[in-house]
Order: sequence, then C-alpha cells, then structure tokens
Amino acid sequence: MARHWRAGAAGLAVLGLTLTACGGAKVGDDSSGSDSSGSSGKCGTFNLAVNPWVGYEANAAVIAYVAEKDLGCTVKEKNLKEEIAWQGFGTGEVDAIVENWAHDDLKKKYITQQKVAVEAGPTGNKGQIGWYVAPWMAKKYPDITDWKNLNKYASLFKTSESGGKGQVLDGDPSYVSYDAALVKNLKLDYKVVQAGSEPALIQAFRQAEAKKTPLLGYFYEPQWFLAELPLARVKLPDYTKGCDADPEKVACDYAIDPLDKIVSKKFADSGSPAYSLVKNFNWTNDDQNLVAKYIAVDKMKPEAAAKKWVEANRSKVDAWIK
Repeated sequence: MARHWRAGAAGLAVLGLTLTACGGAKVGDDSSGSDSSGSSGKCGTFNLAVNPWVGYEANAAVIAYVAEKDLGCTVKEKNLKEEIAWQGFGTGEVDAIVENWAHDDLKKKYITQQKVAVEAGPTGNKGQIGWYVAPWMAKKYPDITDWKNLNKYASLFKTSESGGKGQVLDGDPSYVSYDAALVKNLKLDYKVVQAGSEPALIQAFRQAEAKKTPLLGYFYEPQWFLAELPLARVKLPDYTKGCDADPEKVACDYAIDPLDKIVSKKFADSGSPAYSLVKNFNWTNDDQNLVAKYIAVDKMKPEAAAKKWVEANRSKVDAWIK
C-alpha cells in the first residue's frame, strides 16, 4: 500500500523496460494488451492488476469472481507492484487497480498529464498506516504508546540489525514509508529495518506477543491480522493537511486514506460490463478483512474465498452489477 511516494524506486522505471514485479509479471513485456469489448456490452478480456498485500488480493479475488461468473469475462490477473501497475494503463496491459492508497503523484502523471487513466470511485475501505507495539508491551509499559516516550524505551528495541539503536520494523520495501524521516525529524534514537514482506511483519508481531519480546513496527488497516492480535497503535504527532508534502521533512502521523479504484481511460470508455462492476464495487473494512482471513489464515484459494463471500452477500453483489 502506498501514500504519495514509496521506499522503492520501481515507480520511476520507464515503460518498455523488462522490470520484473511481484510474481514475475512485467509491464512492457506482454503483447496481448487489453481486449475489453466496446459498445456491444460483452466483457471480453479484463486485465486486473493484483498488488502484493492480502487486502488488495481480497478485493481482486471478489471482483474477478463476479466478473467471470456473473458477467462472463475472461479475467487476466497480473501480479504487479503499485507503480509498475500504473505503467500498464498506457500500454493497455492493465485495465484496473482496485485498491489505490492515494498516490497523488501517480494520479498527476497518469490521469492529469498523460490522460491514460481515470478515477473509478472509492472502494469503501479506509486505510491508515502507523506504528504499533504488541499488546503485552502496551500493558506492561502504558506510556510506550506515546511517541514522546519512545526514546526512554529505545534500548528495549535494540537488535543485531539496528546498530545500537532501537529498531522500527518496516514491511515490504515497496510499501510507502516515511518512517526514516519520522525517526530523524522527531529525533528518535531508532533505525528503520525492513522485514521484507507482509507475512514476515505479521510473523514478527506474532512472535513478539508469544515470547514477550519487544517489537515496534509499521502496520496498517484494513488488515485481518488486527482481529487476531489487537496491536497497540503508537500516537505520533497529529496529521494535518500538507504535513507530509515533503517526504524529507515529515514529522507527523500518516493520514487516513479513503481508498479508491483507478482504471485505464480506454477501459472506462469501452462499454465493458467489467468497468461498471469495478466502478460500483464498494464494501467495508470488515468485508475485506473477512475475505483476507479466508485467504491468509484459512488457506483458501482466492477464488474459493471469493465464492464463499459472494454467496453470503448476494445482495451487495447484485447492486454492483445492476
């Protein structure tokens, strides 16, 4: 997930380079392009980007299931990291991104300037990134959830990778993070260390709670894991509009983002029923977390997870395809 910018540099890649994304998919290396049908109303091929976190995967699974079973679409799911997926709007290789975390920079580039993409409305989810500690820590050290007290506890969070400082554990390097700027600008005696992935971050919090070991880490909602382990959020300086405008000067909390959907202009103009489905798709954090739990915890295949949710929520689905 992302807001405005990211730790990785993939978003700066030029189209046509064979940059390998999550799952090996590439933009600029697929000659098939989009085959979304025009005014006939038939669906044809629907190219759906899938970004690398389970909440997005839940959105994509349900949309793909409904597109195939109700609308007769041929869905091609493409595992791509965020900025790379946006590049596909111009080539016709991506029709839709179905969980966008703000990305004002990419909206400016692909919607305003290049005019190859358009907004397709909110998902209904509210997203927020933040710093968290395991529940046992908040209970033993009640004031640890105020950033002003973090330096007092820095020695608790030292690890072999943090160079004698406290550790802030981040997730997938491609996720947005201005944690390094927060550490610097709030004068915290900490160092940001990458866990490497969403599952690694979740496992780190699980172990911290089970073994009662200290852990301060980046996390976010919506996320099914917060129902399993109610992490305690650290209060950072209040977010105010514009406080994150310069990534080097950030000294405030992450904003609450109403998550939305982005589609290619060609797809929006195609008359495809898949576009109407994407535009009408809207559900809650609880809906997403339930499907994500089916996938991540219950180990259901995404299609099976989507089928289970759709069958239990037919009225919601019918409103998307009316």
